[in-house]
Amino acid sequence: MTQYRHQNSRRHFLQRSILLTAGCGLPPLLAAQTRQVERIGLQLYTLREELSRDFDGTLARVAALGYREMEFAGYYDRSAAEIKRALDDNGLSSPAAHIQMTAVRSDLQREIDFAAEIGQRYIVVPSIAASERGTDDYKRHAETLNRAGEMTQAAGIKMAYHNHSFEFERAGNRAHYDTLLEETAPELVDFELDLFWIANAGVDPMLYLDGHPGRFSMLHVKDRDQFGRMTSVGSGTINFAEIFSQADTAGFKHFFIEHDNPGDGFASIARSIYTVRNLQF
Repeated sequence: MTQYRHQNSRRHFLQRSILLTAGCGLPPLLAAQTRQVERIGLQLYTLREELSRDFDGTLARVAALGYREMEFAGYYDRSAAEIKRALDDNGLSSPAAHIQMTAVRSDLQREIDFAAEIGQRYIVVPSIAASERGTDDYKRHAETLNRAGEMTQAAGIKMAYHNHSFEFERAGNRAHYDTLLEETAPELVDFELDLFWIANAGVDPMLYLDGHPGRFSMLHVKDRDQFGRMTSVGSGTINFAEIFSQADTAGFKHFFIEHDNPGDGFASIARSIYTVRNLQF
């Protein structure tokens, strides 16, 4: 019965996603909607090569495109004060950063201090090593996130976890992602839902948004085409309007556009922000 429900939700999600592609082609429906994303963010992993060549110039170009919130994935040998100054110079803020689990385990206080100086509100674990993805491992990861969340809470920062597809693999009747959600404390740990990777796993995000209200403070806004390839937002099949409409229930506060391997990074983020800026829900 559980397998049937999973397969059925996959078909339902894919059918709905194909019907509406990133807010394109349905003006009557969009005209009836009223909400938009006010501050569009960018996961800077998208522009890692550009940042390594010209950090300050890249942030200036990103700001000129209309992005306002930066999620870091590395600081390019800069201090927290240098990062904060570069953000301020371009009218940007940084609510969050991806910090590896190894750093959370070994030197969390340093990460807290760095994040606090920049003004970040979330420390996000971006992934789990392939060698630590067994059933018991996820229970330990949940414990680690809870302990870390107790430390970050004192600084006004919250721990969070970012998914790929592998978390939706199942052990019996339970997905590993369920373990993380159900065994972390809501007051200590939030989740950053990556829309490409949950779609890639064949899982309807609505099942989690409805089932765990208030847990998803952040989204990775990433698109997936009909062949399963990651693509710029607006070029694929994910129904962003439907997902964004769950903001009040799910708890969305930050919308970070991302593309893992965009080719021309600036062309990709320009297309993506155009789509999200004009998306109504």
